[in-house]
Amino acid sequence: MADELKWYVAHTYSGYENTVAMSIEQAVENRNMHDLITEVSIPLETVTEITDSGPKTVERKVFPGYVLVKMVMTDETWHLVRNIRGVTGFVGAANKAIPLTDEEIAALGVEKREVVVSYGVGDSVKITDGALASFIGTVEELDTERGKVRVVVSMFGRETPVELELDQVETI
Repeated sequence: MADELKWYVAHTYSGYENTVAMSIEQAVENRNMHDLITEVSIPLETVTEITDSGPKTVERKVFPGYVLVKMVMTDETWHLVRNIRGVTGFVGAANKAIPLTDEEIAALGVEKREVVVSYGVGDSVKITDGALASFIGTVEELDTERGKVRVVVSMFGRETPVELELDQVETI
């Protein structure tokens, strides 16, 4: 069943995202459908606004009017989400909801993918993916928050820093 779990995007009236998310969670609880609908999320970003009284940190919705739902798409789950007050439909074609791709999910930061790093600054690594695959370089900087690593590679007799994803390199 877990293989069929995918993220879908429900369109809501603007300003109703929190109400819709709570209503979906309540309906799942009431109908005991935890195995079919596992998560409801509203992507948020932290922004510092400059006001007359000084800087203020607020959380703002990345996509106003949308709620993300991780679920197994069946007629029952489709109707449950679709019939929540404030939901206008799913993102997709007509009555066919289209799930988000893995790339879209990673870009949204909805699911945190944890990469275990077996190398550190100063270690020699081999690039395993991308245009520079099979090049060997030295780790110059690690940024686990952003999931990036900077590797210095020797190309054409010059030291060139390259920024890569953490999972694009491996220790030698």
